[in-house]
Amino acid sequence: MSLTESAEAERLIGLECFFTPQDGIGGRLRAEPEDFVVEELSIFPKEDVDGLNTAALVRARYWETNRLVREFARRLRISRKRVMFAGTKDKRAVTTQLFVLGARVDEVRAVNIPDVDFIRLYPTNAQIGMGDLLGNSFDILLKDMEVDIHTAMETCNSGKAQLDELGGFPNFFGVQRFGAVRPITHLIGKHMTRKEPEKAVMSYLSHHSPFEHQETMEARKRLAETGDIPEALHNFPDDLIFEKAIMNHLVVHPDDYIGALGQLPPNLLMMFIHAYQSYLFNRMISERMRRGIPLNRPVEGDLVLKMDKNGLPDHDTWVKADSRNLPRLTELTAKGKAFVSATLYGMDSEFAGGEQGEIEAMIIEQEGVDSRDFILSEYEKLGSHGTRREILAPYKDFEISGADDAIRFRFRLAKGCYATTLLREFMKSPELTKY
Repeated sequence: MSLTESAEAERLIGLECFFTPQDGIGGRLRAEPEDFVVEELSIFPKEDVDGLNTAALVRARYWETNRLVREFARRLRISRKRVMFAGTKDKRAVTTQLFVLGARVDEVRAVNIPDVDFIRLYPTNAQIGMGDLLGNSFDILLKDMEVDIHTAMETCNSGKAQLDELGGFPNFFGVQRFGAVRPITHLIGKHMTRKEPEKAVMSYLSHHSPFEHQETMEARKRLAETGDIPEALHNFPDDLIFEKAIMNHLVVHPDDYIGALGQLPPNLLMMFIHAYQSYLFNRMISERMRRGIPLNRPVEGDLVLKMDKNGLPDHDTWVKADSRNLPRLTELTAKGKAFVSATLYGMDSEFAGGEQGEIEAMIIEQEGVDSRDFILSEYEKLGSHGTRREILAPYKDFEISGADDAIRFRFRLAKGCYATTLLREFMKSPELTKY
């Protein structure tokens, strides 16, 4: 089957092609936050009546997770490290997710943040970290399509039939990993791995986009032209709190770009590194698809992930496919009990064998990156060992229906899989901001 190539904006983040061949229906996600509803499939920690922490199931409207973490920390007067969560959620949505907060239940209950509600609170002594969830459930409205509702439904049903036969969709990292408005997180991560902290800082501060607010775009553009940090500190809007923190540090310590990056939350810094790894991974899947190598079954040399106790891919345990075990691994992948993988490249990464290994080595060589680049000793406790990730994302309970002049998508995905990556197979938009 011939592949449909992506538009330039997606190719720049490694999303180079689509699996479904038909024309897209266009449209816009998140015309309103209520159009994109996400409910985390949480792993709830054990209740302890004497617990010093609070497990909080939180519903938020138009709150990006990192900014909500900062607000919880400020209101509760605790360190950001004591605001724990399992998954990062996008701002333009209504999200429900679990937090564990380092404060008593009565203290948490007294917190009043606009557009944030506590659905459930209980005491615990447990902690949670990134990845401590099963997945997410989505209820999404797609509006402003480029075709009529009848054509849109026909196209979506046809595309769904093809994905059903595949058993899922290409497990690309989605637009949100890189930034829909400013797709630069992977570039910052690249500069960090290449020991270029000044370039990383200036990319974060001065890369401008026509999709930003005019004031913000002009301030970034001015900084790109002048490099004048004190002037930029005055010009940047007050709501750019992370940018302001970096610039305040540079005003006092003009050449300390590593320290300036250190003003950002550790999970945000780690997100830059992960975004660069995600870009490399996206390119690897794109190349596998371009070569016609199947996503839903292994070929010799593939590293196949085992299934963990929750029925999810075990990213730390794999088996190499060879002529002896290939029939059994093919059977297990068909049943959803094993998963073909590609590398998330890091300091301890292992390439696959066969043609997949050739793809992985080729992309890494083209990028000019080395596994030792991910040893980031200059940043406290920062670095990435690397792992493997499944190349096909299965879905559950996938339903498509018409809703006036919109299309409603409902489905469940395992953790780490992107709803926008599934929906791009139907939309095929050339503009990242439409996602």
